[in-house]
Amino acid sequence: MYDVPASSNRRLFLGAMAFGAAAFTTRGVFAEELVLTPKQTEGPFYPDHLPLDTDNDLLIVNDAITPAVGEVTYLTGRILDAKGDPIKNALVEIWQVDNEGAYIHSKDPNHAKHDKNFQGFGRFLTSSTGEYSFRTVKPVPYPGRTPHIHFKLRKGGKDLLTTQCYVKGHPGNERDGIYRSLRDPKLSDAVTVDFAPIPNSRIGELAAKFDIVLGFTPEA
Repeated sequence: MYDVPASSNRRLFLGAMAFGAAAFTTRGVFAEELVLTPKQTEGPFYPDHLPLDTDNDLLIVNDAITPAVGEVTYLTGRILDAKGDPIKNALVEIWQVDNEGAYIHSKDPNHAKHDKNFQGFGRFLTSSTGEYSFRTVKPVPYPGRTPHIHFKLRKGGKDLLTTQCYVKGHPGNERDGIYRSLRDPKLSDAVTVDFAPIPNSRIGELAAKFDIVLGFTPEA
């Protein structure tokens, strides 16, 4: 089992805000149309040293006052099996570059520019409806890669899937070798996400929804 720190009261709004605004499909409906989320490389920059703060708010490290720089994004979705049924108690991990294109990994060539206020990595345990929620920044490109966010799913100590999601409409997608390896348009569409402006947000916040569909139902 994985030790997932409890969120502080300051961050409890994250789940309520994200899930309250989201319109999720009914369990099992249109399951025949679901496309299995393709596996993608983990890459070399999964954190070599996990941050002390690993909750689902990547914009604030511990109880710091200064938030990370970047376009604030509420990233939500569900973890489903091939039938469209939700997978609860799955540990969702994400990691990505900050607004300067730097990972928290100590060997990242751009590490010296890392935004110290950006957590860079977060975890969330899915609810009974398979839902997850993160607050992060919209990913930016860096040399050799189009903008993307890494995902790793685990349950019961077992790895379920490692993948990545991409920004819909970004011109770098078609030049990215990892993205282009998904030759089936249905597979590339399955990992391409619209980072859409949230109506009436005074600071230009974005919302992105990325559902992940597994080809099997993991053991409880």
